[in-house]
Amino acid sequence: MPEYLSPGIYVEEVDRGPKPIEGVGTAMPVFIGFSEKAQSVQKRDGELVVNDLTGRAELVTNWTQYNEKFGGFVSGAVMPNAVYGFFQNGGSRCYVVSAKSIPPAKAGLLNSAGKPQLTVKAKTAGFDGAKMRVNISLPEGAATAPAEKKGKAAKGKESDAPAAAAPTGGDGGNAFNIVVEREKVNGGWHVMETIRNASLTQLETDSGAKVATVAYQGESPQFIELVVGDTSAEVTALAPREQTQPLSIETKYLVTPTVSDFQGEVMERTGIEGLEAIDDITMVVVPDLMTTMPGEKLDLQMVKAVQTGIIAHCEKTADRLAILDTPPDLNPQQVKNWRMNVTGFDSSYAAMYYPWIEVNDPVTNRPMVVPPSGHVAGVWSRSDNTRGVHKAPANEVLQGVTGLAYNCTKGEQDVLNPNGVNCIRAFPGMGIRVWGARTLSSNPSWRYINVRRLFNYVEKSIERGTQWIVFEPNEPKLWGRIKRDVGAFMKTVWSSGALFGNSPDQAFYVRCDEELNPPESRDLGRLIIEIGMAPVKPAEFVIFRISQWSPEMDA
Repeated sequence: MPEYLSPGIYVEEVDRGPKPIEGVGTAMPVFIGFSEKAQSVQKRDGELVVNDLTGRAELVTNWTQYNEKFGGFVSGAVMPNAVYGFFQNGGSRCYVVSAKSIPPAKAGLLNSAGKPQLTVKAKTAGFDGAKMRVNISLPEGAATAPAEKKGKAAKGKESDAPAAAAPTGGDGGNAFNIVVEREKVNGGWHVMETIRNASLTQLETDSGAKVATVAYQGESPQFIELVVGDTSAEVTALAPREQTQPLSIETKYLVTPTVSDFQGEVMERTGIEGLEAIDDITMVVVPDLMTTMPGEKLDLQMVKAVQTGIIAHCEKTADRLAILDTPPDLNPQQVKNWRMNVTGFDSSYAAMYYPWIEVNDPVTNRPMVVPPSGHVAGVWSRSDNTRGVHKAPANEVLQGVTGLAYNCTKGEQDVLNPNGVNCIRAFPGMGIRVWGARTLSSNPSWRYINVRRLFNYVEKSIERGTQWIVFEPNEPKLWGRIKRDVGAFMKTVWSSGALFGNSPDQAFYVRCDEELNPPESRDLGRLIIEIGMAPVKPAEFVIFRISQWSPEMDA
């Protein structure tokens, strides 16, 4: 109580009004997988500082931000395609965890003086680059002595350094030819592109630093890029000698991932375990769980172990769902065996989707087959934003999908749907759609994804919106305020169409009274509030009963 020690007028603000409960977000997935890189660059004290993000969750709100921190598409990995598909299907923000980096393949080239000066890198990160090689040759009649020409410095200034050797009769700098080849499946090599009269020239910048640049006759290479190392003032930029070099990825990047690589550590805030510290995550997606390293086979026991860990994490936090993929190249009967006999999952905090989907590979412009979880996460987000979390995220078109790895029939879905496997199906004139909305729970009360997610939404919203109650006097006035505030929030949930009933009284109740909170319970510092609600269930089976009828039948 305030003290009143001298005569006068005292004006006091009394906080007795309602404290509205605001609904939490529901469309926030986290993607765990493989990327080209995992780093952020910050400027500190005038210097660029590179931070390693491997294993750590980073918020991404668009594809450009993903590129800046995690690179582009990676041949042989799925997470970039999954994140891209998420944004394609209506997602607006997500967390990304890079469990492993797969950089571009590269090869070092020796110059004509026998020193390393150029590095050839594949333009696309991933395993495909390691199937390429480059052949370096000099143009016919190329000179070996430096030409008596001056190189052009940055911003058009002339450099005092001599230009590199020029081919006889040529008008370029220190010229060389590049032939890029790709290994064939059945042996041998296929020429992908030929670059003629590429030139390497040493320049002097405005600051006086000596640098080297590469110029190309015609268009720049499509499949490779040349990275020039530091060129000191004493070393003239020289063309590479004739040589053949295969591109390769460092061995450390090709180590087969283990369960612990995905699982991570709570204390280090890495992997799946590190996600416990992030409150706003509502979906967990691991699209690269079934990505294998070159020459390796898929370890289904590892897949099962990681998916088991994901489900355990979701049940522990009790505010997010796992979106699981089935293994690749399975028919419906094999998927049923995987679901029922191999994994045997029983949880309302997980949903499984089949089959894999076909999308266009942005790198090769050819079809590729990927797990559906990333695109499905986008559908969940789109449905939340347009209809609400109470709407089952099904009968929704998958954007950016050109085909399916397996076209399920109705009869085949009749086998999978009762066992909690949500099928993705193609319908004539309707596109490719998500055609299932079930969790992996055997409990009929938690059969549907939207029911589980609605309860997650209500529970989290009330938890965050009622923190003010803690340590308040536990008496009837407080009980009345709680019923008023929670009841007002539940009424907004009902009015959005999330609860069944023609009136709030039919849709929910909020109870907080002396019967729930007797003296012995209050003496233990407990305050119990009981909330009941009737969630709407999806019309999964729509049945029209049609019969012949004539007016005389009612006479």
